[in-house]
Amino acid sequence: MRAVVQRVVRGSVIVDNNIVGQIGYGLVVLLGVGRTDTAEEARYLADKIANLRVFEDTQGKLNLSVRDVGGEILAVSQFTLYGDCRKGRRPNFFEAAPPEEALNLYEIFINELKKLGLKVATGCFRKHMIVEIINDGPVTVLLDSNKIF
Repeated sequence: MRAVVQRVVRGSVIVDNNIVGQIGYGLVVLLGVGRTDTAEEARYLADKIANLRVFEDTQGKLNLSVRDVGGEILAVSQFTLYGDCRKGRRPNFFEAAPPEEALNLYEIFINELKKLGLKVATGCFRKHMIVEIINDGPVTVLLDSNKIF
């Protein structure tokens, strides 16, 4: 699984001119699911993100997690994180998981975040979304479970 994690002042997802998910201070997570990803990786990544220290403490150091600051998470499915652009000019999405598998792991990821006590908003799986991300810092971190497992 791949995740682009951004610390935000706020974030939202619009589908068909309706806000379907929105958060205030917290993290926007753009999540891509790959062909070989597992439920174990989804749980691992949820725990990693929930406890990722990307918020500043009183000394201005990145020592606090989204849980520590009472922040929220907006989780948005994004298969294009598996786009391979090494050949040609159009991305190849062969490494992205099929939609049914991706949806299952995306839901496991979201449920794990909720089990950790976080307020989680989402986008709409397989829909065209307008994603508003008001990055704070900017702080952006890339995570890839394939580099751990």
